[in-house]
Amino acid sequence: MATYAVVRTGGKQYRVQQGDLIRVESLANDEGDLVELADVLMVSDDGNVSLGTPTVAGARVDAEVVTQGKDKKVTVFKYKPKTRYRKKTGHRQRYTDLRITGISSE
Repeated sequence: MATYAVVRTGGKQYRVQQGDLIRVESLANDEGDLVELADVLMVSDDGNVSLGTPTVAGARVDAEVVTQGKDKKVTVFKYKPKTRYRKKTGHRQRYTDLRITGISSE
């Protein structure tokens, strides 16, 4: 079994292994920067599972910022019948692609 971890970032949880590429909510880092994800909820190291309450003490996941970008546009259309109310807006969510470089559970 391989080593994997469950991390929380941007209000979401991700199951990651070394070498994985994940897309998370936008982080304030440049491309090529190294990021440490310290909010580790669980670590499994060859079957030895460590659960956190709520996080695992001393565990961290290291990642590298691959790209920053914007997702596809989502159209938001508000409409109320019989009142001539129509409002059309759009939204493009920003994201950061991370490549996991290491998992440590000390």
